[in-house]
Amino acid sequence: VQLQASGGGLVQAGGSLRLSCAASGRTFSSYHMGWFRQAPGKERELIVAMSWSGGITYYLDSVKGRFTISRDNAKNTVYLQMNSLKPEDTAVYYCAAARSRPTDWSKGYEYDYWGQGTQVTVSS
Repeated sequence: VQLQASGGGLVQAGGSLRLSCAASGRTFSSYHMGWFRQAPGKERELIVAMSWSGGITYYLDSVKGRFTISRDNAKNTVYLQMNSLKPEDTAVYYCAAARSRPTDWSKGYEYDYWGQGTQVTVSS
């Protein structure tokens, strides 16, 4: 499975971006998906995740109400809609896929496949 993340860019504070993560392979619909980010000098953190069925989602407190994860299994794509962006959201964003339901969704080692990362920069 290969994951291709896209949609990053430069946006002013208060603006919006939608990230996409396109997956190859016919078993995408069975994968649990997550979006992580890593800011300069900081550890990678899970910001949002969704089970294969969409029945379980996780949101980092700081993005609740602003970010929304969704998936289109017919298109093998997961999305991250980001609204009301803040300068502290600046980071490289990565999508990740897990074949088995993570015990701890926030642990990177629970995920089997990773996208290459897309830069999001929010100016003040």
